[in-house]
Amino acid sequence: MELKRINHKLTVCKVADLSEVDMNAEFYFIGKTDEELSVVCKTEDVPQHTTERDDGWKGFRIQGVLDFSLIGILSKLSGILADHKIGIFAVSTYNTDYILVKEENFERALGVLASEGYTVV
Repeated sequence: MELKRINHKLTVCKVADLSEVDMNAEFYFIGKTDEELSVVCKTEDVPQHTTERDDGWKGFRIQGVLDFSLIGILSKLSGILADHKIGIFAVSTYNTDYILVKEENFERALGVLASEGYTVV
């Protein structure tokens, strides 16, 4: 399985208003529930008025489109990283999964996954 680096510094944050999010930005995720409105975006694109934010993330995605019938892909990746004491923030889209780790763990995370047979590009 191929993992592709995302070459941006990322931030996970909470906002009170979606109008603060630049919908024309190259890269962002929005998660809205009955309790919160969360955004993952390039650090340079963080909305001006966040209610909380956590900088210092880097990420990678599982390359290609994953069929919904595939089971355990994210679980296996997160399990390998957990075994090496590397915490994650995961985001899923219709096509694939993204895994974010703190910057200081990024290269180690990719190295660990490469040693487990994943190809990192």
